[in-house]
Amino acid sequence: MLIYHRITSIEDQYFGSLHKLLQTIFPPEEVLAYELWREPLEDKGIHVYVAIHEGEVVGSTEYRYYPALRVAMTDFTIIGKPSLGIGRFLLRNRERDLLKLAEQSGTTPIGMFAEVYDPYRAEEHAFGGVSPMNPFVRREVLSHIGYKRIDLAYVHPSWDHEGHAVAELDLCFLPQNEDLDSIDAALVAEFLNGYYSALPNKPEQWVRMMEHIQASETLSLLPL
Repeated sequence: MLIYHRITSIEDQYFGSLHKLLQTIFPPEEVLAYELWREPLEDKGIHVYVAIHEGEVVGSTEYRYYPALRVAMTDFTIIGKPSLGIGRFLLRNRERDLLKLAEQSGTTPIGMFAEVYDPYRAEEHAFGGVSPMNPFVRREVLSHIGYKRIDLAYVHPSWDHEGHAVAELDLCFLPQNEDLDSIDAALVAEFLNGYYSALPNKPEQWVRMMEHIQASETLSLLPL
């Protein structure tokens, strides 16, 4: 049996195991340092949940909902062991929680953002040898769910606060209306500016990307 448990403090008994799992799955520039998690976890708008199986952290998901924009963001979904149904478990619990958050804010969500590795640019990342986290698998799973790739040469600032450009990912969007083939560029710009406001060191590639987005009216949504 899997348990869906929210972590709101680095003092939580399961946080250490979660952080180790993050370091196993993701490259260093994508993992926030242990102590730097203190403030985000105390933010009521950031939802970090772990899947616990027989007392062990076997998966996790982080997400948030922006009522003013009517969009959600999946920060990450990680699976530590195969054949336990962890991915489906995290997906369904996240969906239910996001619907509740939207209802509480009196808004109707229009979709959800996510970043996903482009396996043809990220092959050097072994992702801890956990088969379900292979970038090819993860990308196909998001495609099955309904995510579309935003037509954009995407980069983001590294989470190690060094200001490096991380350029091995695509920014994707899961529209409530699956027939949608474009997204308002102003929405993308506002979301990214807010989401990465915690990282003061922005690389030049990021600045140029944001200028491109802000100069556009819409951005195409392409198959993932």
